[in-house]
Amino acid sequence: MPVPRLRGSALAVVAMISVQTGAGTSSWLFDRFGVPGTAWLRLTWAAAVLWLIARPRIRGRDRRELGTALLLGAVSGLLTLLYFEAVVRIPLGTATALEFLGPLGVAVAGLRRRVDALWPLAAAVGVLALTRPWSGAVDLAGVGFALGAAAGWAGYIVLTKRVGDQFTGLGGLAVSMAAASVVTLPFADVARVAGQMDMPSFALSGLAALLLPILPYAAEMVALRDLPTAVFGTLMSLEPAVGVVVGSVVLSQQPSWPQALGVVLVTFAGIGTVLSTPREAPPPGTSGPGAGVERKSSAAPCGPRQAEVGDAGPEEERACPVRRTKQRMSRSQC
Repeated sequence: MPVPRLRGSALAVVAMISVQTGAGTSSWLFDRFGVPGTAWLRLTWAAAVLWLIARPRIRGRDRRELGTALLLGAVSGLLTLLYFEAVVRIPLGTATALEFLGPLGVAVAGLRRRVDALWPLAAAVGVLALTRPWSGAVDLAGVGFALGAAAGWAGYIVLTKRVGDQFTGLGGLAVSMAAASVVTLPFADVARVAGQMDMPSFALSGLAALLLPILPYAAEMVALRDLPTAVFGTLMSLEPAVGVVVGSVVLSQQPSWPQALGVVLVTFAGIGTVLSTPREAPPPGTSGPGAGVERKSSAAPCGPRQAEVGDAGPEEERACPVRRTKQRMSRSQC
């Protein structure tokens, strides 16, 4: 396997484990600061750390690029808040599988063959097995928050790839996290956060922010510069299963057999959808040694900074985001 793909695959796996571990180890922070307060505190930590590391250039940058980064921040902030509200009410694996319906829906929208109807059908059966509405034991609020996070994840995957292409390094992520902190501030009980804060809490909240969102968001953005869409999407389709494992080990949440079956079905639907997504045919005349040059040239209408993303990974991963919408699968690959 080429070094960039190996590096990107490793980063994608690190991101999944970090997200689930960060969510699974948050119960103490939830009890102390509340769910909205914990989300705001983590995002504020992320904004401060990433701003110091990346030192993004704001002056003179195209307003549309800044607008995209700010919009990504708003979506990321609400996604984090909704996901945390879900995991305090329903098992971690169930919340992650329901949240995964967002990127799954984005990918399914690009499928055209009749046989591809199998994937949303498998996902629907998986959701029924996870929530078991016939049992009357499902927490409807938790399911609602998880589905809200799914919608947020769908927006997140569309915007993250765009911001990663428009900004070099982690500058776009730093701007986005600052916006996420501002967006979640009205939901947080800042007085409670300040009143409960002490040195152990300060250190623990910083460590928790490293696990989620700093490490996974940065890893995903860098991985997208190394991996083709299908590879990244297939890897990220495993996240519901990772959530079940982390929930079992960290939170002692042992899934019932219907819940385990539901996670398997949602994961199966995700992998199948990614592998069924049609690949774009290269433009005429781009199959020879000069193919990369012509593709780069044809992507120019995407924005004024398109020529600045030479370190963004394989040539095919720098194509215009508008043309690539139907190929996007996972939380961060669009």
